[in-house]
Amino acid sequence: MATLDYVEVPSYATRLRSAQANHDLRPAPKVVTSLPRPDHSPVRNTSGSPTAQPMSSSKAGSNLTSMLLSSALQLPANAPAAPRAQGNKKGLSNLLSTRDPLSIPITTTNFRRFVAKSGPIFWLQDRVEEIVLWKRSWKYTLVWMTAYAFLCYFPRLIFLLPHAVTLGILLVWHPALRKGESLDALPPRVIQPMPQTQSSEGSAEWLANIQAIQNLMGAVSDALDLAVRFVPYLTYSSPYSGAILSLVLATFVLMIPVVNMLPMRTTCLVLGLSPFFATHPFTLHTLVPTLQAGLRPMMNAWRFRALRVVDDDNLEDKHWRAELRVVELWENERWAPGSAGSSEEPSRSEGSWSKANLKPGERKAWTRGRDGWSGVSDDGSGEVSSNLTFSLGPGWFFVETEDWRPDLEGTWVEPGGADESGWVYTNDTWLDPQPNPLEEWKSSGGMTRRRRWTRRIYYSPPPTM
Repeated sequence: MATLDYVEVPSYATRLRSAQANHDLRPAPKVVTSLPRPDHSPVRNTSGSPTAQPMSSSKAGSNLTSMLLSSALQLPANAPAAPRAQGNKKGLSNLLSTRDPLSIPITTTNFRRFVAKSGPIFWLQDRVEEIVLWKRSWKYTLVWMTAYAFLCYFPRLIFLLPHAVTLGILLVWHPALRKGESLDALPPRVIQPMPQTQSSEGSAEWLANIQAIQNLMGAVSDALDLAVRFVPYLTYSSPYSGAILSLVLATFVLMIPVVNMLPMRTTCLVLGLSPFFATHPFTLHTLVPTLQAGLRPMMNAWRFRALRVVDDDNLEDKHWRAELRVVELWENERWAPGSAGSSEEPSRSEGSWSKANLKPGERKAWTRGRDGWSGVSDDGSGEVSSNLTFSLGPGWFFVETEDWRPDLEGTWVEPGGADESGWVYTNDTWLDPQPNPLEEWKSSGGMTRRRRWTRRIYYSPPPTM
């Protein structure tokens, strides 16, 4: 019986093209890229798994700290007790004061102490928010604004602030004022109990401190992530650092005579009271929406151009030397009255936006054409699902230094434009585009919206043999 011998083709072998172009049947390569990630798309647990039974407060308090630290801190077995001492040779600064060595038990103990004793810090934070954000009453905030204005015109009174704060605390906790009695009616040497400054583990106050610490860590991380974006421009990791240096030096010289002419008291008064006017309910709910409605197209255009400048700054030399083009993708959603869940907004009683609200037989959640149907075959082979596959021509690749960007300008639907997130709203039949949803659409129970996402590709021809 004859046998057939097969030749194994090496993985590094290159297929030779046919001399005639029409005989080259090699298909174009497919490049797989992830879907765009909307900015405000919180991950929600929609599974139907049963909810765990609640633990007792004492047991939850004793286990919560250990679970947090064990999941967040994963120290190696050979972790040094003094990392800075060993890191001096690597450029780490050594602390001059004597500190406790690195230890999980010390970290756990100090974390529990901080959680139990940090209540006054977050209490003070809440009181400041009540004043600045006008949450308590307009009279309460106005009193503090008046006090600040008084200090601006009499700045020497700042030296009396420690005495004023101490007197205020003593008067607030004075037994006669707290009980409504006169000083003569009180017995001698009446000692008031010290207010509670430490909450017990597992109590409602202790869990509230954990929540406040959690939110504070998130806020600090978000602030640092925002600041890190500007670090390359200040450390000469960007070609714009030289231009920024020249601009700062020029404005510094021009600001010297301006600063001497500014009235210090009036300037401090205006700068100090500006946050109060910026957070007033009239400013937030009436003035700002009116200005945004008139300036939205211009603001969206500036934001889009600013993002494009950042993307251009991250391009590599091979991208600048190559031909650049743009591919687009469309995100579709429908509004359902009274439905729970949304891709971007929290669920509301009157309704919500979601891709799950799309009707059977209409456009999919992600499509490749603005009409909602282009690129979707009858057999579903062109449907965009968890991964988007583009059949790019030979030599075309996605720009690696950037991701999908929403079209904030909405130029494809002029003159209406899009909202601040790039959404364009339409009626139940995906017609009559508007930058904001109309009330008549909401009352009729049917409206839709779509958003355009773009990403750049570049051409890099394969090397010739």
